[in-house]
Amino acid sequence: MSMLRRTPLAAIIALAFASAAHAEKPAPLDTPYPGTIKLAVDATDLHRRIIRVHEEIPVSAGALSLHYPEWLPGNHSPSGPIDKIAGVIVTANGKQIGWKRDPLDVYTINLTVPEGVSSLNVDFQFLSPLDRSQGRVVMTPEIVGLQWNAVVLYPSGHYATRIEVAPSVTLPTGWKFGSALEIASQSGATTQFKNTSLETLVDSPLFAGKYFQRWDLDPGGKVPVHLNVVADTAQALEPAAGVIEKHRALVQQAYKLYGAQHYAHYDFLLALTGRFSGIGLEHHQSSENSGDIEYLSDAKRYRGKDLLPHEYTHSWNGKFRRGADLATPHFNVPMQDSLLWVYEGQTQYWGYVLAARSGLLSAEQTRDYLALTAASYDHREGRAWRDLEDTTMQPIMSQRAPQPWTSWQRGEDYYSEGQLVWLDADTLIRELSGGKKSLDDFARAFFGVENGRVAPLTYTFDTVVATLNGVQPYDWATFLRERLDGHGPGAPLNGLARGGWRLVYTDKPNSVTEGGDRGSSDYTYSLGLSVSNKDMKIGSVLWDSPAFKAGLASSMTLVAVNGMAANGEALTQAIKDNQAKGTPITLLVNNLDHIETIVIDYRGGLKYPHLERVAGTPDRLNAIYAPKK
Repeated sequence: MSMLRRTPLAAIIALAFASAAHAEKPAPLDTPYPGTIKLAVDATDLHRRIIRVHEEIPVSAGALSLHYPEWLPGNHSPSGPIDKIAGVIVTANGKQIGWKRDPLDVYTINLTVPEGVSSLNVDFQFLSPLDRSQGRVVMTPEIVGLQWNAVVLYPSGHYATRIEVAPSVTLPTGWKFGSALEIASQSGATTQFKNTSLETLVDSPLFAGKYFQRWDLDPGGKVPVHLNVVADTAQALEPAAGVIEKHRALVQQAYKLYGAQHYAHYDFLLALTGRFSGIGLEHHQSSENSGDIEYLSDAKRYRGKDLLPHEYTHSWNGKFRRGADLATPHFNVPMQDSLLWVYEGQTQYWGYVLAARSGLLSAEQTRDYLALTAASYDHREGRAWRDLEDTTMQPIMSQRAPQPWTSWQRGEDYYSEGQLVWLDADTLIRELSGGKKSLDDFARAFFGVENGRVAPLTYTFDTVVATLNGVQPYDWATFLRERLDGHGPGAPLNGLARGGWRLVYTDKPNSVTEGGDRGSSDYTYSLGLSVSNKDMKIGSVLWDSPAFKAGLASSMTLVAVNGMAANGEALTQAIKDNQAKGTPITLLVNNLDHIETIVIDYRGGLKYPHLERVAGTPDRLNAIYAPKK
């Protein structure tokens, strides 16, 4: 005999209200939305960092749903900052109209447009973070970064390409800006842009600054390309000799690689700052980037010099050629990320290649970065249970939140492990073709088609395989599936071997991490941890390493090393003494105010990853990094 469980009356009533508030939305139509949305943004409140928004939306009487963009291209996840908007007031003909948030879709508000109303006024504020603990800082006394997706509500029912918007922005007096949007007119501190589609608007952010400089990166070229830089100080905008020339070389090397361009004009947006939050985000005709304050003024600094080549490559890979499951009608239709190993993995590969070919990085520096990547994934214990393709779902799962055990959990590994896969493919094509073909030929055949076309061209796994076979016949489907579905052991390092190099470990720090320039000391491949130089807090612990087996974990703080106050020098010396004298390493650790003694008897000495040339083999790696003539 079974017992029927009765549903409480309160639950029935709540379900009824939820059903009433949730409006079933028809599939979006690939037809023009009737009328043009006027969008006015005021970004002048620098003290309180509040952006004020006013919209005028053409409507007709009846039920209406307004979306706030949820699925953001380049973020690969439902990460629209809806928690940052407030004060949403809808009016028409001088009267306020009530609205209800959809209980099953919090990025949508539902309302009823009264008879006789042809236009809605929508006012709200975007409350930008005051501190990084609240999210990305996008307003400072010197810089404003405006992402239009953060300041727009749009009507449901139409493709984003078919909704026309007339955007304008008011900035602090005297400020200048860079954007891929085209200017219609300017009056005082307000700029009116030419009407554009909602999709293009969201894909065309703006960087504005008190200190601003612009450089032409393709003088005399048919298609304008500019580097627009904002900074914390005027001095940061003074480039060292040769720096701008390397950025110009980047544009030319990209053209030689892809053989085409798919933008009417391109604007690099770059913030040099310690206050405005870091970013690297692609767009079709621009990119949002940040670097340290000395990015331009110190010609010897090379950290982050792969960022602009990476985001620039996305104009071809990700924005023009786009995975079919990433191409959605508008920003509130879920995306699927299964092809990010092409979208991001190959972009990661070309980002470093173009950085080397343009001179932003030397071949030696690029190899040092590659050594770190190879070592990282050769010690990625999580490969035993989670394959590479599964990591493409990571941004949806975690929305890029920090993880306690990245080496075991895995993160967005489709970026850098994907880079190793495409190095493998490149060197294999070079080997099979006797040096006559390379992945450059794939890039031209895949990304360089239909020169001048701006509209996205989608692809599938089979499209990638077919293009590879057109370059160099091989069983590319099996090649890729083995690397996407495999579990090791070890990282896919055949590309290194075929490139004429091998991964080795020495007691000399890799130049990328030498001197703790990143703010931490790296003992990942010896003890299996890294520590902050500032407060000796453990930043990461490698799964199944000596540190892991001894009981250490991230967020613990080293108090003492072998009886002396903890610092990087003491820990380095302890590792050396342990190797030479067999002296166990005794650590005093603060674990949430519990002081513990940890002993590690590790005899392997200091270990840092490097690439070593394999004598008697073709040096395909340096051939890859050589500038194209």
